[in-house]
Amino acid sequence: MADQPLIQVEASLTFNRNLRALSKKYRNIKNDIQPVIEQLQRGELLGDQIPGIRYTVFKLRVRNSDTQKGKSGGYRLIYYVKTVTGIILLTIYAKSEQADIETEEIRSAISEYERRSSEDKGGT
Repeated sequence: MADQPLIQVEASLTFNRNLRALSKKYRNIKNDIQPVIEQLQRGELLGDQIPGIRYTVFKLRVRNSDTQKGKSGGYRLIYYVKTVTGIILLTIYAKSEQADIETEEIRSAISEYERRSSEDKGGT
């Protein structure tokens, strides 16, 4: 029987949408991010914390094995440390396709996740 992860990692709708779109162009994206998700589940906080947001949000570089550019030309994965045992994957984008992410975009992804989460708990 597999050990339960220390940290529960969930994906927001925004993350899933972006992942689906990127996977059409980058066939190995899911394999590229899987080790990162496993590290997060073990309790490792990766990347750099993004300042100026009242949430604990990190931006992480992830290598894109479909290109030969390393981490700098790879993906940016944004995640939110919601609780001691819960991390939310907010969004992912290819650095070659998007320069940076606005703090408002991050706040919007968190708000969307929180709204969905409370709707799910409400029984809808």
